[in-house]
Amino acid sequence: MDRRALLATGLAVAALGPGAFAQQPGPPPLKEAPPSPAPYSRLQGGGFVHHLEPAQEAQRVFDSPAPKGPEGRWTTLAPLPLPRSEMAWATAWAGRMHIIGGYGEGRVDRAYHHVYDPGTDLWLDAAPLPRGANHVAVAAHAGRVYAFGGFIEQNRNPDTNAYAYDVATDRWSVIAPLSRPRGAAAAVVLAGRIHLIGGAGAPTAERASVGWHEVYDPQADQWTMRKALPGARDHVGCVAYDGVIHVIGGRFNTFEYNTDLHHVYLAERDTWEARAPMPTTRSGHGLVVYRERLFAMGGEAGILTRGVPQQAKVFGQTESYDPKTDTWQQHAPMPTPRHAVGAAVLGDRIHVAGGGAVLGGALQSAVHEAFTLA
Repeated sequence: MDRRALLATGLAVAALGPGAFAQQPGPPPLKEAPPSPAPYSRLQGGGFVHHLEPAQEAQRVFDSPAPKGPEGRWTTLAPLPLPRSEMAWATAWAGRMHIIGGYGEGRVDRAYHHVYDPGTDLWLDAAPLPRGANHVAVAAHAGRVYAFGGFIEQNRNPDTNAYAYDVATDRWSVIAPLSRPRGAAAAVVLAGRIHLIGGAGAPTAERASVGWHEVYDPQADQWTMRKALPGARDHVGCVAYDGVIHVIGGRFNTFEYNTDLHHVYLAERDTWEARAPMPTTRSGHGLVVYRERLFAMGGEAGILTRGVPQQAKVFGQTESYDPKTDTWQQHAPMPTPRHAVGAAVLGDRIHVAGGGAVLGGALQSAVHEAFTLA
């Protein structure tokens, strides 16, 4: 829109009077999405699964090497509308959690967009992502949910797509694309801009981790580059707290090469520094800020040889980091270990929904559990 058109629009709005916008209809209410009839489903062949097999149960790990902190407690809440995994992240806006994309119903390129309302303990269907993908990086800022990149094949073949979802209108729009295709990156808001860090890039045959660090300006709809993450990796945990970005854990290319690395980004100096490593080495975990600490939960590790898991681990550990003392401690583990979860803080609870119940993407979960120290 040019300046003359913008001016004309402004005059027209002024002529309508101060009550004009109050008379406009609000956003359409989101439709309730009934809970899944079973906690799990298979990726290959589809079909619901009600219980894990003994060999799958044996992949679960709960013990943390960190010193004990307050135990806290987990409770079970409304399951997702269907078993999902490889969303990798979730985000929250206006007291609701948004989970976007991932695996589900026998496919890996889903455009699902489920929204959880803690006041009613209900899941809602929101406008789907304009194209289906897994391992999409998401972040919320100023009434919008942003979605960056992702894979259109199973954990590979990334694209450059970027979108913004307007919460008030339940609509997606296209924004400036990524400069290079990548999936399984981490998106985090700092000082009104969105940092996109790490991930895995192209070519598909290599699917190699990257340390790329780019920043999106929502006002200018433009990307700029920042100093790369030390140690290229994907499936990391990433949050911003007290003006600093924390990138914790992740993997070098595959979960066979997980890391406990913990780096912080200092924006005013455009540099990275090391902090105390995560006690449980893992990738695909959730990471949130809760009660002035960083809480990590879930994740996976192991080896897949021609599709057969070896040394497979799916973590239930809940560990928290104190930025003031640079120390970690453990809390009550998740009752249902999972990886590639959707995790977000709503009120005084950490919500963890969906995720993979076994190593890799073979089994999706609709499980939804919440943690509190109250």
